[in-house]
Amino acid sequence: MTMTKAIPAPDENNAWRLETPGAEGWPRTARPSDPNKFFMVSTDGHVQEPGDLWATRIDERFRHRLPGVVQVEGKPFRTTEGMRPMRLRNVRFDGEDGLRQSAGKTPAARLEDLALDGVDAEILFPNRGLANWATQDAEFAHAMCSVYNDWAWETFADYNDRLSPMACIATADLGLALGEVELRAKQGFRGLSLPCKPVWGPPDHEDPNYNLPEFDPLWALIQEAGLPITFHVSTGRDPRTSRGNGGAVINYAVHSLAPTMEPLVNLCASGVAERFPGLRFGSVEAGIGWVAWALGAMDEAYRKHHMFVRPKLDLLPSEYFKRQGFATFQDDKAGLDLATEHGLVDNFMWANDYPHHEGSWPHSAQAIERTMGGLSDAERAKILGLNAARAFNFDVPQRYLSQPDAAAVAASAR
Repeated sequence: MTMTKAIPAPDENNAWRLETPGAEGWPRTARPSDPNKFFMVSTDGHVQEPGDLWATRIDERFRHRLPGVVQVEGKPFRTTEGMRPMRLRNVRFDGEDGLRQSAGKTPAARLEDLALDGVDAEILFPNRGLANWATQDAEFAHAMCSVYNDWAWETFADYNDRLSPMACIATADLGLALGEVELRAKQGFRGLSLPCKPVWGPPDHEDPNYNLPEFDPLWALIQEAGLPITFHVSTGRDPRTSRGNGGAVINYAVHSLAPTMEPLVNLCASGVAERFPGLRFGSVEAGIGWVAWALGAMDEAYRKHHMFVRPKLDLLPSEYFKRQGFATFQDDKAGLDLATEHGLVDNFMWANDYPHHEGSWPHSAQAIERTMGGLSDAERAKILGLNAARAFNFDVPQRYLSQPDAAAVAASAR
């Protein structure tokens, strides 16, 4: 990997990113300069869509409903159909924060930046397009997803061996969803991004959800296509629910990350994973510290509420997750500390969330050293890249095939 870009020295708000206990005694490291570096796949990165993408491509009848900016009492607010208006403030982004704010606008620039972080391949999600599902109008959501998918394939198809966008699927209208899955699978997308709930908004028991058998045709088609399903944070309801003091922290932890558990529990507890054993599914950017607790909570409910549970399953709900599920994280020592004890090493996948501020770029090696010291070399290799290679069908580059575990993954894909 060639590394030519200079990274600004972190300011006082980012100096902590350089903290590390080091990697003494590690046979392999995440350092991009290490000739025996791990094979690394970031399972969560974000594109930088053109600002006029939807306005210039979506059907004219939807254009007046796209996100925009309005003035309220002389102050600018960003409006998105399914979310409360968000006040736009003049926030300065200096140094590294400024670099993250503007990075990743072309595939070539992404590859250069990822090389700085030791990343060999990346799973891509929308940035502005995370609002694709922010509407209760199924046809509008489908139209926004379709525009994004067309652009993503045009932009990244030639780089799909290393930069792989997930095709966005709006699931509130099953017929439209089936058609979009079929189209994008034929194009060559490596996976799918589904919203955390089929219908945007707060929980409503009247709305369809993924535990219901009416979605079986979708699961059958996805299983046949062999594409993994991802559920990215903030794609089921408005994550900006809290206002006032502490809102930025409350919204991130409670209203963005936590609801991402729901679709995984739906699939594991309802019999979907049992009926479709080839289905692969996982949460993205929600962290992993909650996974061991959630699996235990599902099993506890299954055993202790046995008189209410329908359907009866051949396995415990947690066993379906361990067989078919995964969860991605950026910087989650609590979850990594539980990985071995709870048998979840094969289910966890690392990401640097480039170029978002929540991520670890361009100091991922330090973050990995801070959080993965309790894992073995082989466990680190799985979590940093080999699990993703299996799930998303990446070829392991030739330079890693001298590493026994990487060679095994490459052989299993043939």
